Amino acid sequence: MRIFRTRVEFEGREYEEETLWSGAEPPPWGPEAELKVAGRAVARVDAVDKVTGRARFTDDVVVPGMLYAAVLRSPHAHARVRRVDTRRAMSLDGVRAVLYRGNAPSIVLPNGEPIFDRWVRYYGQAVAAVAATTEEGAREGIARIAVQYETYPFVIDPEQAAQEGAPLVQPCGNRPTGHNPRVYERGDPRQGEQEAEILVEQEFRTPAVVHQCFEPHCAVCWWDGPDLTAWTSTQAVHAVADALAAVFGLPRNRVHVRAEAIGGGFGSKQHLGEEVVLAALLARQTGCPVKLSLDRGAESVATGHREATVQRVRLGARRDGTLTLIDHRAVIGLGACGREGMSVTGPSRELYRCPNVHTEELFTYTNLAPARAFRGPGYTEGLFALESAMDDLARRLRLDPVELRLRNLTDYEPVGVRPYSSKPLDTIYSVGAAAAGWSSPKSAPSHPWRRRGRGMATQIWGGGGGPPAYAWIRLEPDGTAVVLIGSQDIGTGTRTALAQIAAEELGLPLESVRVEEGDSLYTPYGPTSAGSQTVSSIGPAVQAAAYQARTALLAIAADRLGEPADTLTIREGMICHGAAGERQLSITDLLRPLSPFALLGQGDRGPNPAGVAIRTFGAHFAEVEVDIETGEIFLVRLVAVHDCGRVISPLQARSQVAGGVIQGIGYSLTEELVVDPSTGIVLNPNLQRYLLPTAADVPGIEALFSGEIDPVANSLGVKGLGEPPIIAVAPAIANAVADALGIRLTNLPITRARILDALQQIREQAGARVRTRSSGRSARGH
Repeated sequence: MRIFRTRVEFEGREYEEETLWSGAEPPPWGPEAELKVAGRAVARVDAVDKVTGRARFTDDVVVPGMLYAAVLRSPHAHARVRRVDTRRAMSLDGVRAVLYRGNAPSIVLPNGEPIFDRWVRYYGQAVAAVAATTEEGAREGIARIAVQYETYPFVIDPEQAAQEGAPLVQPCGNRPTGHNPRVYERGDPRQGEQEAEILVEQEFRTPAVVHQCFEPHCAVCWWDGPDLTAWTSTQAVHAVADALAAVFGLPRNRVHVRAEAIGGGFGSKQHLGEEVVLAALLARQTGCPVKLSLDRGAESVATGHREATVQRVRLGARRDGTLTLIDHRAVIGLGACGREGMSVTGPSRELYRCPNVHTEELFTYTNLAPARAFRGPGYTEGLFALESAMDDLARRLRLDPVELRLRNLTDYEPVGVRPYSSKPLDTIYSVGAAAAGWSSPKSAPSHPWRRRGRGMATQIWGGGGGPPAYAWIRLEPDGTAVVLIGSQDIGTGTRTALAQIAAEELGLPLESVRVEEGDSLYTPYGPTSAGSQTVSSIGPAVQAAAYQARTALLAIAADRLGEPADTLTIREGMICHGAAGERQLSITDLLRPLSPFALLGQGDRGPNPAGVAIRTFGAHFAEVEVDIETGEIFLVRLVAVHDCGRVISPLQARSQVAGGVIQGIGYSLTEELVVDPSTGIVLNPNLQRYLLPTAADVPGIEALFSGEIDPVANSLGVKGLGEPPIIAVAPAIANAVADALGIRLTNLPITRARILDALQQIREQAGARVRTRSSGRSARGH
């Protein structure tokens, strides 16, 4: 092992880091590679377990003697906790422990939020927790806790929070207290404005939206002497183990974090959450295992959200469509103590060729739960504004929206002035436009009172992955293999893709490979499943481990057969000889006489290539009908074309695209965390009032891929796909609505009420113009 420096991109941010790497790399799978398992559409390897209920989610975990926990949450948006009386709760039969500020240790979560602080900074913040022998008893226990609060003024709107005299959200953790914008500039924006023959300027607003994972946040914790075991629904078993060790002052090898099956995370489960810490504290206090599973109300108010933004975009262009100016400014609400990492204006700095660019990001703190990363954080919000403004510019220039984007393509990354490892965006536009029938006349609306429109938008994101990531492979005497990795499948199908990579490199049938992950104690380190980095980080490590194991296996076969190892190959579990692939011996027959033995392969992810930018690109095309009487939007179809390098598992890839698009539909049309401005109380903390898309809301989704392998990015030629499918959905739909109505709606979600209000304003303006013309004619007649 040696120390290397490498550049890594994660969720729109780039940084350099040191990493350990063995220096061993397998032969890359180039574009010409003839693959037998990888790249084939297969069912998920855990599909049967999922549909039969055998898959074990955290809430399925039951331990003898287990207690159940519930959390008392603040009814106020901003208050000081003056007094907590737990006597009536402790007197309840079955209640074993109560935790609150008076008896809990001082603990701060990785996002800076303290556990049981004297201040509550948002509605729903934890104030106390109860452990009892039944779930009902725990809920009854928290109902018996009496809390005295002193309320304070609060602020919800991120723009209001930046104004002088706004209520101060009490600082927590290492959160800065001022409002200092993050500024980027290149060229001369004033000169760009002067050179512009057409200027468009618009303000956009995006709401706070909630992750609403299929599986709520949950933890089951117990102590065995000094050892802490935590089952939890997490995107990062190793990161959570690190954080738990730090919180409880434990050696890292005394913490065991497990996550077998996970029902989604979307960014809300990237870090150590309060549910794990509270379950561990209560388990330590009672000496019993404790389960804490959040209900849908707590999911809605206490597990984070996509940040709300207010954005202003100004674009300048010559009449031929050449951009001369991009000016993008955003105010970003981070909640009570979110992190200043989400780059809303990142796409404006990089997506288009423009010599004069100015971006500003002003982060403000509000009395909401801390914002957390949410699938494509920052870019999803920022591209809604940028791509909507680009569409308006195209209409002003009377240019096709695709043509405008083609005229401003850049073949290098303009911030760091580096070439892209690959960028098939022109191909993506061509494929998407053909699939969407972009150049053909629009079909007539299905009803006379509907208007039909089309829209498109571009996507950019990272997804190149990087180190550190490790994999171990153990070959068994019967010719099967076990892959041990430290990542976790959060519902995306990565377990299947990684099994395909291992099977391909080993020369085994897919059914002979088992992938074990989601265990911090018995697997090598794996990265957080976030930033669209899992397959592009872990995948090359799995390939390297499989290559090492296969090399060792072929050496054994060469000894047995008396043939040079370089004349042997492995195909479908058979040792084959020569170019014709003549079968010689099965792996089972080779290894079984040698049992017992240990044949291991170890692999690690190498540094990213220097001097290039690794990005994923895509484009979405939407067709809609809008009912001008009711304001309802009907999605006719959505075409999503993505560049993710080599597609390892096509069925899972199409599923990822469909899921991201559906989530984007909710962000576009229905989802919003509604907060009462007079009380700070969340008004829709349930799935009855928080409107997620249903099957009736989803049109046909056509998922297509550029087909271009990226041999520069890594040895597999892969790039990430987890987040890109959501990023361009909202602007594509918004642009289609604008095309249908001739009206630009600038606030998300695009609800019926907003459409009807906009139509009414147009009618009133048209009526005022008619009255003005009539008045003028009457005056001239006199």
